[in-house]
Amino acid sequence: MLMYLILLARVYYLQVYSGEKWQALAQRQHRKKIVLAPQRGTIFDRNGEPLALSLEADSVYVDPVELHRIITQQQKQLQQDNKRRKKRKRKQKHYYTVAEVADNLARVLHLKRSAVLKKVSSRRRFVWIKRRIDDGASKQLHQLKLPGIHYIREHVRWYPNGRVAGQIVGFTGLDNRGLEGLERRYNGVLAGDDSYLIVERDGGHRGIGSGRRVIKGRLGQDIYLTIDKQIEYIVEKELAKGVKNARARSGSVIVLEPSSGRVLAMASYPDYDPNYFRKYPAQARRNRAVCDAFEPGSTFKTFMLAAALDTEVVKPGEIIDCGRGVYRVGGKVIHDHAALGKLTVTGVLQHSSNIGSAKIAQRLGRDNLYRYLRAFGFGQKSGIDFDGDRRGLLRPPQRWFDIDLAAISFGQGVSVTPVQLVSAIAAIANGGNLYRPHLVERIVSRNSDMDEHIAPYLVRRVIKERTAHLLTRMMVAVTADEGTGSRARVPGFVVAGKTGTAQKVDPVTGTYSVDKRVSSFVGFAPADNPRLVVLVVLDEPHTKKAYGGLLAAPVFARIVEQALRYMRVPPSYNKKLMAAPPLLDDEARAEVSGVPTIAEPLREVEPGSGIMPDCRGLDARQVLRLMAKTGINIKIKGTGRVVKQFPPPGNKVHGEDVVWVRLQPPR
Repeated sequence: MLMYLILLARVYYLQVYSGEKWQALAQRQHRKKIVLAPQRGTIFDRNGEPLALSLEADSVYVDPVELHRIITQQQKQLQQDNKRRKKRKRKQKHYYTVAEVADNLARVLHLKRSAVLKKVSSRRRFVWIKRRIDDGASKQLHQLKLPGIHYIREHVRWYPNGRVAGQIVGFTGLDNRGLEGLERRYNGVLAGDDSYLIVERDGGHRGIGSGRRVIKGRLGQDIYLTIDKQIEYIVEKELAKGVKNARARSGSVIVLEPSSGRVLAMASYPDYDPNYFRKYPAQARRNRAVCDAFEPGSTFKTFMLAAALDTEVVKPGEIIDCGRGVYRVGGKVIHDHAALGKLTVTGVLQHSSNIGSAKIAQRLGRDNLYRYLRAFGFGQKSGIDFDGDRRGLLRPPQRWFDIDLAAISFGQGVSVTPVQLVSAIAAIANGGNLYRPHLVERIVSRNSDMDEHIAPYLVRRVIKERTAHLLTRMMVAVTADEGTGSRARVPGFVVAGKTGTAQKVDPVTGTYSVDKRVSSFVGFAPADNPRLVVLVVLDEPHTKKAYGGLLAAPVFARIVEQALRYMRVPPSYNKKLMAAPPLLDDEARAEVSGVPTIAEPLREVEPGSGIMPDCRGLDARQVLRLMAKTGINIKIKGTGRVVKQFPPPGNKVHGEDVVWVRLQPPR
C-alpha cells in the first residue's frame, strides 16, 4: 500500500504538478521550428510606382538523416537489382551517393563542394544549403530529384529600379531584416511577423504525418514615399554627369517641395544597386545628403542677410563699402575675389562679397545671428525620417571672437548637412516657414483598412513674409548676368539662388586646404511661386576653377528645367516679382548702377515680326491666342500642353514654312 501511494504521488508530480514542463520538453524533442523570412511590405514612390518588392523564391535545405537512410535503402535495392539484372538482363537504375548529391548541389548552386559535403554528411535533421535561389537553379534541382533535398518558398527582396533611389530605399539582409536606408528605418512597419517551418518527428527521427508544415505570419505594411521616381532619375543622371565633368570626389543633390517639406528626390554619387549591395564599398552606400556635413561657404550669406533684413539692421538698397577686396578683422585679413567697391546690400549677395557680409554681420551682432541661425535649423538635427541625421557644428556665440562672427557670416567656421541647408532655403522660398523634411507620406496595412497619412510638420516661423520676399528678389539678382549664379538660369523661368565655394579643412595640418573645395548651388524656381528647392553639392572638384557658379549651377539648371517640364509647370515671366518695391533707394541709384533685370521670354514677340515664340508648357487655348497675336499659323498636334515645337523659339518663320506644336496630356 505504501509503495502504491509513493507511485501515485510520483505520477501526480509528473503529470499534474510539472506536466507543462515535460510537455514543453517533449514538444522540443518531437518538433523543430525554423524561422522563415516574412513577406515584407512594398515601398512605393508618391505615384504608386514600386521601389522595393517581395518576391517568392525556393530555399533549399537537406535532411541528412533522411538522406543517409534513403541512400542505405538504395544500396540494398541496388544489390537486389544487380541480382535481377544478371537473371533478366534489365538495365541498371542509377542511385545517388552522398558525394554525388554534394557534387550536384555545389555545381548548380555555385557553392564550394567541401562545404556542401560537410552539410549533407552531418547527423542533424535540418541544414540550410542555400536560401532564396533563382528560378533557373530551382528548375535544375527539381529535375535532378536528389534524395533528402527539400524546398520551401521564401520571400526575397527585389528592387526593380536598380540604382534609382537605392541610397534612400536601402536593402535587407539574408534574414529579410532591413540593414540600410528606409528598409532599416521602417523595418518594424515593413517586416510583419515571421513565418515558421514546423518539422515533426517521432522518437526514431521519422516524420509524423506530413512531417512538415508552414505557419505563415502577418504581412508587413506598405509605405508610400514622397519621392517621385521620375524626378529621382533626372537628379541621379545629372548628378553623375556633373561629378564626372568636375572630376569631383563625390556629390549630392536634394529636391524639396518648399510648401510642405516633402523630399521629391535625394541622391548621392557614387551610388550602388541594392540588389547586389555586397559588390559595393560602404562609401557608395552612404547617403551623403543626410549623413555628411560640410562648410557651406557663401550660401550661408543668405541666412545672415535674412537676419539683418528681418531685424531691419540694413535695407536692400543700402550702400556697403567693400573697398579694394581686403578687410582686417580681429588681426585677420578677409579677402574678396575682386575689388568690388561700393555695393548695395543686394549687390553684396549678388557678387558674393565676403567683406560686405562681414560688415553687415558686425551690425547684426553675434547673438542675433546665432538666434536666427538656430531658428533656421542649424546646429540641430533636421528631424528627417532617415538614419544618420546629424547636427552639424554651430558653436554658441559666447565662444565667438570678432573673426568668428565675420567668418560665420560667409559660411566658414560652421558646418551643415545638405538636408539642413535645403530646408532652410525652403523656408525663404515659402514665405518664412520652416518645415520638417520627410520621406514617408503614407503607411498602408494590408491586414486591415488602416491608412496612416503623415502630414507636413511646421516647425516654426523663422522670418517675416516681407523679409522672405525681399530675399527672393535679391536671390533672383544672383542669377542675373552680373551675378555669380548666372549659369543657373532656366529658359522661361525666373530662378532665385545662391552660389557657394568653401575651402575644406586639411585633417593633417588642421588648417584650410589649398586645393580642396566644396562647390555648391542652392535655389528655387519659379521664384514667384516656388515648386522646387534644389541643392547641388560637389565635393573636391579637380578643375582650375572650382566655383559653385561654374560647376554646381549648371547641374541645378538642368535638373530644374527637366523637373519643371515633367511637372507640367508652364513657363512664365515673373512681372509681379520684378515689379515689387525697388531694390535700390534714390540715394543708391545715384552711386550704383541699377540691378539688371531678366529679359522677357520669346513668348512676348512683336506682332508681325515673324519670330517663332516659345510655346512650351501652353495649352491649346493659349496657343490659339498666341497665333492671333503673332499672325503665325501654327498646326496643333495632340491634346494637353505643349511639350515640343518646330521651329525652336526665336527662329524666323517665313510664309510657307511648316510650323507645329505637339501637345501631351498630363501624366
